[in-house]
Amino acid sequence: MTANSDAFHRVPWMGVDVRRLRYFLAVAEELHFGRAAERLHIAQPALSRQIASLEAAIGVLLFDRTRSNIHLTAAGEALLPRARDILARVADAARVAKRASEGTIGVIQIGFVGSASFSILPGILNAFRTSHREVELVLHAMNTAELRAALIDRSIDVAFARPGIQDPEIVNDVVFEEPLIVALSEGDPLAAQEHIALADLSTRPFILYPRHPRPSFADTILQICRAEGFSPDIVQETMEIQTALSLVSVGAGVSLVPESTSEARLNGVAYRPIPGNAPQTQLSLAYRRDNRSAVVAAFCALVRSRKGP
Repeated sequence: MTANSDAFHRVPWMGVDVRRLRYFLAVAEELHFGRAAERLHIAQPALSRQIASLEAAIGVLLFDRTRSNIHLTAAGEALLPRARDILARVADAARVAKRASEGTIGVIQIGFVGSASFSILPGILNAFRTSHREVELVLHAMNTAELRAALIDRSIDVAFARPGIQDPEIVNDVVFEEPLIVALSEGDPLAAQEHIALADLSTRPFILYPRHPRPSFADTILQICRAEGFSPDIVQETMEIQTALSLVSVGAGVSLVPESTSEARLNGVAYRPIPGNAPQTQLSLAYRRDNRSAVVAAFCALVRSRKGP
């Protein structure tokens, strides 16, 4: 044992614990050992010994004892408000720990693809903030590949990804499914149609999301087009769906987007459904299998309760 550790064990506060402070507070408030002992549900001799041990540990008398009554000494008067504060802080710390274990306080780092902000994500965030007012939600817009990396290195807790994240360390739950629709310029002749078949887009320039890094939503779009017998003419790739829609609005190309994206009423953009059995896209909730956070579990439970069609 070092000299510093010897000195540490000799300091007065080593004999001051929460239990003895609670005993001191009861005697200080009652100014009567008998009543304080009844309040604490212990025997009076045991209480007297505990107070004597506290005084010995600090090295001062806390009570001026006479046959008829007792009074706080100057040292006792100085200790009283501090003892109350310490006990209140201990109780608060216990309450905070319990609430954290119940998932009612804490912080959740949430990653999401941009298209999620047009579907169920805003409603989920509002509902969770209403039911968990002391949980801070920190949002991070990313693509799916970035979401996967962020979950693996634990820089985010949950992710809303499109397509889903396939990894043995990650749980991937589909929480919303919707059809893809065509986004095109209002000035495009195809905008005059109520529906637009995928084959009609074979000669149109495409605005696409980046194919790298993968996984990418672009892979889904490419597979759908190839299944219709054509490879899209990609004239622009963009990370953000809002940027893609802005390019569509000025006639730079067409894009396939989730149906919920039509909630973005951008001037110059027309949205048209695909006839027949339109291709679907899925939004997934992803989180690490080994995440044991109660607040994250509460968030995921709320998301599952609000699954879309």
